[in-house]
Amino acid sequence: MERESQFIGQSGAFLDAVERASRAASMNRPVLVIGERGTGKELIAERLHRLSTRWDEPLVTMNCAALPETLIEAELFGHEAGAFTGATKARAGRFEEADRGTLFLDELGTLSMGAQERLLRAVEYGEVTRIGASRPIRVDVRIVAATNDDLPALAASGEFRADLLDRLSFEVITLPPLRVREGDIGVLAEYFGRRMAAELYWDRWPGFAPHVMDQLENYDWPGNVRELRNVVERAVYRWGEPDTPIAHVQFDPFDSPWRPRPPAHRTASPAPAASGVSASAGAAVPAELDAVYDLRAAVDAHERAILEHALGKHRWNQRQTARALGLTYDQLRHAIRKHGIMEGQDPAAG
Repeated sequence: MERESQFIGQSGAFLDAVERASRAASMNRPVLVIGERGTGKELIAERLHRLSTRWDEPLVTMNCAALPETLIEAELFGHEAGAFTGATKARAGRFEEADRGTLFLDELGTLSMGAQERLLRAVEYGEVTRIGASRPIRVDVRIVAATNDDLPALAASGEFRADLLDRLSFEVITLPPLRVREGDIGVLAEYFGRRMAAELYWDRWPGFAPHVMDQLENYDWPGNVRELRNVVERAVYRWGEPDTPIAHVQFDPFDSPWRPRPPAHRTASPAPAASGVSASAGAAVPAELDAVYDLRAAVDAHERAILEHALGKHRWNQRQTARALGLTYDQLRHAIRKHGIMEGQDPAAG
């Protein structure tokens, strides 16, 4: 498979999902792929196609959320010349293009009810009718669909056809989010980091500083593998020092002291505090504070994390780091020695 299509991971949850896809590939039945954004649903769809008997036929992809509702049916099923305004000539739809192959429908939950009804007929009878045509066209297409929606809940509320869901859910593969893939964050970070270093023509891969790896491991990754790849590749190319471990990572690329503020009319006014009660008095205590049972250790750990982050951000230049943290140079050196940061190096360097 191509480099962008490789599966990287060793956690049991991830390997189970890949194994289920491999087993389902040979079955000429519909498959639903469920998962959060960035979990690799399109890679599973490609695996299902490449390992099937249809591997040398077309794999046609359509993002159902990328088209306005008025065009989705025309894209899926095609149209005849003059079928609607702007239809100057006949056009085959995605079903016809995928004949004898696989049709991957991404963001399935966004399909309109009208498109769902026509999709159900195509799945049940293997026939599609172009818009403006009177005769159906026979097609042999395997459907793989993906979504991050709760389709059973949508079906229960009447927002998705239950009969279509029944037809498409012969096999359902649910991909685990990155935050539960034990051991995979480090493996993926190394893979993406090495690949970016090679792209930058670095002679060697310096790896990540321990505190950066801790930050990567402890981050929640709402964007999953796609977000991890962006964060790691950005950290490598910004670091620019192939001989020293990467010591700074920025999770939010928009984070900046000069970031534009939203217009005032888009910012909701805070609710006024009750009379005689401070705004902070009723605020919920963050969950992590409830887990603190050793105040001194918690403060030390937080101080060390701030120091490591600032040192990495300023490429271990201690004078710049001291200025950024509002410390004197001697105060910063004392803090570095206190926490054993950069142990084995000259603390006066920089």
